[in-house]
Amino acid sequence: MFETDRRAFLTRAALAPLAPLGAALARGDAPDPYADARLIDGEPPAPAAGSFTVAVLPDTQHYSEKYPATFLAQTDWIAKERKSRNIAFALHLGDVTNRNTAAEWRTAAGALAALDEGGVPYAFCPGNHDYSEGGLCKDRTTLLNEHLPVKLFKSRPTFGGTYDKEPDRMENSFHLFTAGGRDFLVLALEFGPRADVLRWANAVARQHATRETILITHALIFHDDTRYNWKKFGTEQRWNPHAYPVAKATADDVSDGEELWDRLVSKHENFVLTLNGHVLVDGLGRVTTATPGGRAVPQVLVNFQMRPKGGDGWLRLLEFKADKKTVEVVDYSPVRKQRNESPQNRFTLELAAVAPPAKK
Repeated sequence: MFETDRRAFLTRAALAPLAPLGAALARGDAPDPYADARLIDGEPPAPAAGSFTVAVLPDTQHYSEKYPATFLAQTDWIAKERKSRNIAFALHLGDVTNRNTAAEWRTAAGALAALDEGGVPYAFCPGNHDYSEGGLCKDRTTLLNEHLPVKLFKSRPTFGGTYDKEPDRMENSFHLFTAGGRDFLVLALEFGPRADVLRWANAVARQHATRETILITHALIFHDDTRYNWKKFGTEQRWNPHAYPVAKATADDVSDGEELWDRLVSKHENFVLTLNGHVLVDGLGRVTTATPGGRAVPQVLVNFQMRPKGGDGWLRLLEFKADKKTVEVVDYSPVRKQRNESPQNRFTLELAAVAPPAKK
C-alpha cells in the first residue's frame, strides 16, 4: 500500500466506531482488515549466514480469551524454528490476556511454556488489559504473578532481575542475552511505568551500559508515527496511559511515550530499539529519534489484534544481520502460513552502535 493509501485507511478506521470487528464487518462499515496487506504464501526466507532472529508477539489478548490454539501455534512455530532461524530471544509486548482472568492466564502460560520446552528464552511486559478485574486497568492488581511467577524465571541464564521494590513480581524485569557476538539487555516495563520504576530502569541501563538495549513496554508510540504525548495531544491520541483509570487512582503516576523517551531512553547511549503494541487502527508505526549523543533510536509499534479471529496468528520476526547494524523486519502468520510484505510489514531498520561509557 502506498503511504497516501495508508493515510486514507487510517483516517477511515479512526473515524469508525470502536465496535467488535465481526459486527462492524457484518454492517459493512469496517475497513477491509487486509486492505493494507501484501500477502505472500509461505514462510519468510531463511536468515542470511551470520544472522540471528528475535521473535515478537504483540497483544495476544484475544487468543488467551477465545483462540488458544492460535497462541499455541505461534509459540510452537517459534520453538520449532529456533535452530533453523537461530532464534535467540522472544519478546511479548503486553496485553497477554484480555480480562485478566485465571483461565486466560492459564492459557497464556501454557502457550508460553512451548517456548520453554523449545529452549527459546523470552521476556514479556503487562498491558492495560492485564490489570484489575475485567482487564479494565483501574489499578495495578494483576493475576500475572500467580501464573508467570518470578520463581519460573529465576534460574534461567538470561534472567537478570526485577524491579528492586517488587522483587517477587514480574511486571518489570530485565534480561541478558548474547547472540551473533553481541551482548544485549532487554528492559521489560509495565504499562505506563511509574516514576520509581523509571528510577530503577535507569539504574539497570547504567549498570549494563556496554550492552545493546531493547526496551519493551505496552504503550510508547502511536499509529501516526509519533510518540504518545499527553501534554501535547491529550485525548487526540487514543489510549494514552494517562487516560486510564489507573492514572486517576495513582495521582497520575504513569508515563507515556514522550516521558519514557525524556526520562529513560534519551538519557543513555546504549538503547538501540524500542517495541510496543497496544494501539489499534492499523496497529503499525515507527519513528526514529536521535539521542543527545547523536545516535538514532528506532521506536516501533506492532499490533495485530484487529485482524480476524483476534489477530490471525501474525507475529513479527527481526533478523539481526552480521554487519551488526541492519535488522530485516517481516511479519508472518504460522496459522495462515503467509507473510505480509507491505511496506509497513516488511522493512529494514538500522541500529546505531552503542557508545562507550564516558570515563569518570
